[in-house]
Amino acid sequence: MSNKTSTGKVYLVGAGPGDPGLITVKGLECIQNADVIIYDYLAESALLKHARKNAELIYAGKKGGNHTLAQEKINELIVEKAQSGAMVTRLKGGDSFIFGRGGEEAEVLFNKGIPFEIVPGITSAIAAPAYAGIPLTHRAFTSTVAFVTGHEDPDKTESNIDWASISKGIGTLVFLMGVKNLSNIVGQLLQHGKPPDTPVALVRWGTTPRQITISGTLDTIVAKVKKAGLKAPAIVVVGDVVNLRPILRWYEDRPLLGKKIVVTRARAQASDLVKLLSDLGAECLEFPTIKIQPPEDYTPLDTAIKNLSTYDWLIFTSVNGVSFFFERLFASGKDVRALHNLHTAAIGPATKKRLFDFGLNSDIVPETYRAESVVAAFRDQDIKGKRILLPRAKEARPVLPVELTKMGAAVDEIPAYRTEAISDGADQLITQLEEKSIDLITFTSSSTANNFRGLIPSGKFKALLEGVTIASIGPITTDTARELGFDVHITAESYTIPGLCEAIQLYYAKNQ
Repeated sequence: MSNKTSTGKVYLVGAGPGDPGLITVKGLECIQNADVIIYDYLAESALLKHARKNAELIYAGKKGGNHTLAQEKINELIVEKAQSGAMVTRLKGGDSFIFGRGGEEAEVLFNKGIPFEIVPGITSAIAAPAYAGIPLTHRAFTSTVAFVTGHEDPDKTESNIDWASISKGIGTLVFLMGVKNLSNIVGQLLQHGKPPDTPVALVRWGTTPRQITISGTLDTIVAKVKKAGLKAPAIVVVGDVVNLRPILRWYEDRPLLGKKIVVTRARAQASDLVKLLSDLGAECLEFPTIKIQPPEDYTPLDTAIKNLSTYDWLIFTSVNGVSFFFERLFASGKDVRALHNLHTAAIGPATKKRLFDFGLNSDIVPETYRAESVVAAFRDQDIKGKRILLPRAKEARPVLPVELTKMGAAVDEIPAYRTEAISDGADQLITQLEEKSIDLITFTSSSTANNFRGLIPSGKFKALLEGVTIASIGPITTDTARELGFDVHITAESYTIPGLCEAIQLYYAKNQ
């Protein structure tokens, strides 16, 4: 439902410093409810995933001197959209009132009589140093801090900054947008009495997986930054508090920091893998190669549910199988009481947990999470003449029903869902592979490997995948990937998402 009104309203929202988890609750609500979102270069794109499907997303640029729209045009655009009756969220990196020109945009809205609200964001001025292990104040070092623009033109005849005062009267100085003018900043501080051995740190892309910190002193930092080739965006911190970094650094010590990892799992299921990898420091590129869809015809599943009383066992091989089965069970007017006479089996802890969400404990959970283990577990059961219902993916491996049938069971293998190949964003993925910016690709099923391979031009396959690490959730997926030509470097010993993440972490620990 649209949020448009006759008057319209603008929310000037600080998007935070880069880590999408640092958006405020109110800022996120403004993104979710907006008719129009006008966003800047430094506003984390992951936040836009929370926008409504029919929201209008407008990129305003504002990237270090290369603006897609001039500030005056942005002002006009905000006014135009608000006057059309839309709820407008103006999304700016960091906090819009800390060198963000949010005040100027608010003035324009006031002069035009357009209602607005200010939603503060966590500024990179405090967040980037914190993620680098640098507290801006500390009782043992200083109780004063100043935020200073580093974007002044060094050729200006007169500076707006009182260099003499800040050089001697402030304990910690934080310069925003100061990389290009670093030599001028250092020169001014030295000229006005700051000791040459004063500690300095630059934090680039603070709070993101690309974060890099370079430390030095006023007399060494320019040369160090030049040697490292450090560019904007970066925060410059000057003061004795920088000396705390060696003991307080935490973010950059995470094992997968700086690694860009492709997640090929279906988008609806990718969140747990993305979160675990992100918590380890990785930058995740979500590129689902499959979509989980209902079966083309529900009739076989509905018929099986209608005749549940005729079955002895119900076996689930995935979380999806559980979810789709219960969705149809409830749609038929039944509930879990219809399963009172059935024994259940589940492959893997995630499937077991999903089944327990509906109030059912699994009678059998195999030691390893593959069909062969289920077959082995059933060797201790007398299933000769028993009827087994197996609701699962249409494309599943035939091992389980074949082997259970050999043991004397009557197995009804029913499609509860299907996987569909998708290729959204394939061009972007191939571009990043060409640029060699991707470190690792994860496969969580044979279908993800199959569909990913289908997106890569055969003539470019070896060249694009050269130097890219491939990680698989288990031996079946590994076998499939290798048959497709992938060089698989990592196979999880525990065939679960946590097991995959642990295997990736162990691999990089051994190969540092």
